[in-house]
Order: sequence, then structure tokens, then C-alpha cells
Amino acid sequence: MSIKSKLTELIKNSLQKLNIETDNIIIEKPSKKENGDYSSNVALTLTKKLHKSPLEIANMIKENIEYENIISEIQIANPGFINFYLKKEFIKSYINKIITEKNNYGKNTIGNNEKINIEFVSANPTGILHIGHGRGATYGDNLARIMNFSGYDVTKEYYVNDAGNQMNNLGISIKERYRELCGYGCNLPENGYHGKEIIDLAKDIYNKYGNTKLDSDIEFFRKEGLDKLLDQIKKDLDRYRVNFNIFTSEQSIYDRCLVEDTLNKLKQSGNCYIKDDALWLKTTDYGDEKDRVLIKSDGNYTYLTPDIAYHLDKISRGYDRLIDVLGSDHHGYIARLKAALSMLGKDSNILDIKILQMVRLIKDGEELKLSKRTGKTITLMELVDEIGVNATRYFFSSHSLDTSMDLNIDLALKQSNENPVYYIEYANARICSILKKYHKKANLHDNYLTLQSEDTYSILNKLIEFEDVVISSAKKEAPHLVANYVYELATLFHSFYAKEQIITDNEKDTEEKINLLLAVQIVIQNALDLLGIIPREEM
Repeated sequence: MSIKSKLTELIKNSLQKLNIETDNIIIEKPSKKENGDYSSNVALTLTKKLHKSPLEIANMIKENIEYENIISEIQIANPGFINFYLKKEFIKSYINKIITEKNNYGKNTIGNNEKINIEFVSANPTGILHIGHGRGATYGDNLARIMNFSGYDVTKEYYVNDAGNQMNNLGISIKERYRELCGYGCNLPENGYHGKEIIDLAKDIYNKYGNTKLDSDIEFFRKEGLDKLLDQIKKDLDRYRVNFNIFTSEQSIYDRCLVEDTLNKLKQSGNCYIKDDALWLKTTDYGDEKDRVLIKSDGNYTYLTPDIAYHLDKISRGYDRLIDVLGSDHHGYIARLKAALSMLGKDSNILDIKILQMVRLIKDGEELKLSKRTGKTITLMELVDEIGVNATRYFFSSHSLDTSMDLNIDLALKQSNENPVYYIEYANARICSILKKYHKKANLHDNYLTLQSEDTYSILNKLIEFEDVVISSAKKEAPHLVANYVYELATLFHSFYAKEQIITDNEKDTEEKINLLLAVQIVIQNALDLLGIIPREEM
């Protein structure tokens, strides 16, 4: 049980003795040390209910709290905060707990095996992954790691948009480039694909078949392009340490007649109507800003139609919740998709759509917009080639998904304390170096009497906090909390290292510090693993 959970339980037990019920118990870390290790404002929230002053309520709660073996003191502060001071023996006991639990330290069961489907990236297989996909990939993969660590049953899913007009345009684009190589010129359609990868695909076909495929239909070129582009996407994601449990084909949704079945259900629900020779869905009845088209006047489906069928399919697989990570251009999609699910008798609250905001790359003080290699959008792998997987993942991880961000390439390349990735990895490398130098296996201690400095207690309090950071990150679906936490821990370690000599002639003192460092290393590595980052052991 995490420290916040333990303190919450103590307050609950106190309130039960007073015959007071509330679910609004919040435990926070005070910004100032003099206000305790942890604090609660529960007394302030009960003022109206109990018709008493917050100070009076806080004192009532304090008098009925059993200190147990974790609290040394409780103080009441204006206007009614309950401030907890932890026993130093309890704080230091976490060294042994962390060393014993190792990579399981921080694990929890708040998810209660709830089945979660996280769909992310899902880039159209018509080109290469760009930095926006990278940010979505980082968030989705981090969230899956954190939720798995917190007892959820998580499935990571990639939706392959391999049907519809964009795939037909892909086939046409590749064939036109292939015809160009065969000496017949190139007549790309206005909505065709112009990227270098399309030229490369055409070259692959030409090198393999010569000019024997001039009479092949668009489907041949479409399939060649789909297979190779999707394979490249998978390779890029694998290099980026992102793997999926399921790849679901949009075409399979059509082949299984799910789109047709969904359309029939929507029609039967009485929420469809014909206007201007198109089939519309009355999503405004469910809070959308305007009604949406399902079938256009030319008979083609809109993107919404198969997407509704796809989400029904996910629900049918028994997930308790669906989380979609989509680009900023999908913001208007939320209301229409939820409306359709409600029309079909589903609980639309099962669906949570995360919208990722834009990323700007900054170099030499200016925004980078175009790739030097292709003249197009900068790809994810170009960024990885420039600054590495660890730096790319950390910088994307360190910002909340719903805020736009600048990724400063110059900063990411700095070998100094200014670079948070370098600073975190340097902490791990320093500890690795010390542990190699020490050579011996440190024994667990009962009391750690030599560890008394303020820097030591700052580190220990931060180590204890990790359990609650993971829980909060999972509940709030906010991986950046873990990223910010591990940087703060690394900062505290470097401060401690600058002031303390680790290996000395005093064997007990040395052993206890070595154990502290081992605990710090375990937590750093556990946190980084949740972010898909593999720290270096040498710098």
C-alpha cells in the first residue's frame, strides 16, 4: 500500500469513529518542508457538512488517528490543514523494501484487471511516420506500460486504414511512378502521394519485375505499397520500442460485413435521414454541433461510417474501456463518434479520446519544418537518428499530451546538466560506476543509523513518493508525471553525490550509502522502463 493510501486509510478510520462519512480525502506533498511530509485538507471540505470550523474538525480527526508505526507527529495548521510527519525509521525502511522488490517496486493493483484497449499511432499506410506520430506513439506506449504496471489488463491496438479512397490513390501514385521508370511519363492525380517513399516503392517493383507490370491493375500496386509501407512502419516502431498486441485491418471490417450491419442498425434506430442524395446521421440530437454524413451523394462512405463499425467491434470484444489517441485534427470526431455509439445503445462513456497537440522542432533558435532529405515533413526516424531513442521518448514523455510543445534539438544533444535526459542517465551511470568500484554485495541493514543528512532524507522521501506517482499517473492517464518525477529524483541524487563521499574506510557507513544508491538506481530504472527508456551504464 502506498504512503498516500496508508494516510487516507488512517483518516477514514478516524472519521468512522466520529461517524463522519466522506469520499473526498486528498493527501498532498506540501511545497514547504515545515508543513510536514504529507498534508490533507479534508477538514476544510467538511466545514459546511458539520457546521464547525476547519480547525475544530482537524483537531477532532487528529485526536482519533492511530499513529501506528509510520507517523512521528501530526500538526494542525491554519486554516485547518492536517500535516503528517513520518517516522525516520519508517522512511529509511524503504531502502530494504525497494532492494527486495527490485523491478516490482511501484507496482500496484488499482486497475483490478480492468480490460483496457489503447489504440494509438494508427497512421495511414501511405507514408512514413512523422514526429506527430512519434508523440502519439510515446504517449500510448507509456500509458500502456504504466497501466499494466498498475494492474490493468491492457491491449495495444493499431488500426490499419487499408481500405477506401486513400488506398486507391496510393496504388495509382505508385503505378504512375512505376510508369515513369518504364519511360511512359508520370501523371500523378491531384490527391495522389508525392513522397520519396512512393518513388522508392516504384523502384522496388521495377527492380523486381522490370516493365512486366505495366498492364497490372491498381490493386497490385496498392497491395505492394500497403505491405511494404506497413512493414516499414512496424520496423520503425520496433526501433522506437513500441509494439502492438493487435493490428486490425479496416478492410477486414468491410469483409466481415460489419459496416453494412452497423449502417442497418443506425437506420433502424431512426436516427438517419436523406438530404441532398446523401445519408445523414442526426448527431445533433446527442450534443454534436451539426449532423454528419454517413454515405455521400456519390455512394461512397465517409470516414465516420467504418469507424463506428470498428468501435462497435472493439466493444464486442469485451473491453471495459476504449482509449483512442488521435491527432489534433480529430477534435471534432469525439462528439460524432460518441453520438453514434449512444444511438446504438452503447455507453459512450466507455470511449475516451485523447487529442495530441502539435510538436515544433527547434534548432539554432529556429523552427524546423522540412526534412533535409525529402523536403517534406520531418520523419520520426530522422529525429531518432539525430538525438536517439532515449532523448526522443523522454522529451515527448515530459509534456502533457494536451499541450503543444517545443522539442529543442540543441538541448537534447547537450552533454550537460541542462539536458534532462543526460542528467537522468548520468545519475544511473554514476551509480553503476560506484557499484562496480565497490565490488562487494551490500547486506540489508535494520536501521541505517549512519544515514542522517537532509539530502539523504530528501532522496528517501522522493523514493517513497514513486508508488503514489505511478498510481496518480495511471488514474489520470498522465505519463508525464513519471517523466517529471524521475528527473526530480536524479536532481536530488546529484546534489547528494556532490556533498557525500560514498566509499569510505567506515564499512557500515559505506554499506548503508551503497544500499541507498542501489535503491535510487532501482527506482530510476523502474521509472524509465515505464517510459520505454533504456539508460546507459556509462557516459
